[in-house]
Amino acid sequence: MSQRRKFIKQSLLGSALFIPGISKAFTTVSKGFSPGDKPLILSTWNHGMPANDAAISKLKSGGTILDAVEAGVMDTELDMNNLSVGLQGLPDREGITTLDASIMTGDGSCGSVAFVRQVKHPISLARAVMEKTPHVMLAGEGARQFAIAEGFPLEEEVLSPKASEAYAQWKKTSQYKPVINIENHDTIGMIGIDANGNLAGSCTTSGLAYKMHGRVGDSPIIGAGLYVDNEVGAATATGLGESIIRICGSFLIVELMRQGRTPQEACEEAVKRLIAKNRDIKNIQAGFLAMNKEGQVGAYAVHPGFNFAKATLNENTLIDSKSHF
Repeated sequence: MSQRRKFIKQSLLGSALFIPGISKAFTTVSKGFSPGDKPLILSTWNHGMPANDAAISKLKSGGTILDAVEAGVMDTELDMNNLSVGLQGLPDREGITTLDASIMTGDGSCGSVAFVRQVKHPISLARAVMEKTPHVMLAGEGARQFAIAEGFPLEEEVLSPKASEAYAQWKKTSQYKPVINIENHDTIGMIGIDANGNLAGSCTTSGLAYKMHGRVGDSPIIGAGLYVDNEVGAATATGLGESIIRICGSFLIVELMRQGRTPQEACEEAVKRLIAKNRDIKNIQAGFLAMNKEGQVGAYAVHPGFNFAKATLNENTLIDSKSHF
């Protein structure tokens, strides 16, 4: 009889590891869990440093976490030295700059725009889609028409000086094969949590340089380039969008955290899945950035070179991510 009671007890404990909520409790205790700082802002790459400053400034002035993640990446959208975000970014193979962006809050509200032309702040247009339409995504000419209707000024369609010079150089060979390396920082993704535990995220990009006209990457796709859930945490991605879309990378990370993985463990598992699902991995760079609702942080990339910025109310730091290779 005692052996039977022992077996039942062990079975119940084992089953508990697979019950949402219970599994997390067991995992965090066993790993010496300690909460992180709140508010907390994370963003991809070194251009995340000034973006974080803008986000924290918005919080300090009374803005919401949603306001903060919008304001943060708006700073990058205006950075004329950045050739991977905003209208100054590198064009497609036709010489036209098109933009993608998404925004999301922890209650599931989200909006995105894809293949947008002439809009200086696609992140703000994505927020307008979220707040003023019954839809999640608008693309191409429809997104442009919505921007006009909402009073967004249309910018002159001309390449920035740096982008124009780079495009002229590229046309000498016109090699269409997309190669993402550690120098090609093609996105800014930002995720944040406020003092009350509310989460939000944003993602904006001019996409893969010299892409086919009409190509859309992971950044505006909810669940690929960005995913946020107040019950669990948030994640964002950077790198070759096609590789990230194939595994629904950001959603995967949040779901792994829901099952009890730490943000770091979840990012590492996502990279393993990405490597398994993509050929020619030596020419693919992708990185993931995550936080859970307690403020723990994780980051991981396929190859070395990925870094991210981490900001609290009092400190902003650039951190090098670990990588699989």
